[in-house]
Amino acid sequence: MLVMQLQTPLETVRRAAQIAAAASVPVILNPAPAQPLGADLLACVSILTPNQSEAERLTGLPVPDLESAALAAEKLQAMGIETVILTMGAQGALVASPSFSSLVPALPIEPVDTTAAGDVFNGALAVALSERQSLAEAVRFANAAAALSATQLGAQPSAPTRQKIDQLLAKK
Repeated sequence: MLVMQLQTPLETVRRAAQIAAAASVPVILNPAPAQPLGADLLACVSILTPNQSEAERLTGLPVPDLESAALAAEKLQAMGIETVILTMGAQGALVASPSFSSLVPALPIEPVDTTAAGDVFNGALAVALSERQSLAEAVRFANAAAALSATQLGAQPSAPTRQKIDQLLAKK
């Protein structure tokens, strides 16, 4: 599995996605920071994980609520992306895929710092999918990891351990 975001030069992201797709390696792309993406890159993406503002930038649609998020996800799928997971903070993550479409609720927390929550979400999603969890289970796992991340200050120090993620999920 290849997980990328857009803090790397776009040409590098595009080429890595092409290589991975040619080798049948799933590609997860977190389109942050948001910028226009070409059809050649999107064709190589298995899972796109924008937040609301990134989805707005990619689709041109405002995404203030769940209904508009579903429309944005549909538009992104129409661009050739099979699975879109639109992260919506305290609401959770809206999943749109051929096998599963639903809102996976966020876990209630008192946020302290959301700096690395998106990165943690994407990393945890990749871990869960590589363990062959279902898409719904993987998004629930990623939501838990991101929730824990948002309860701590900083980026790297806020990344939770597997034990903490499993403990949080066991309580819910």
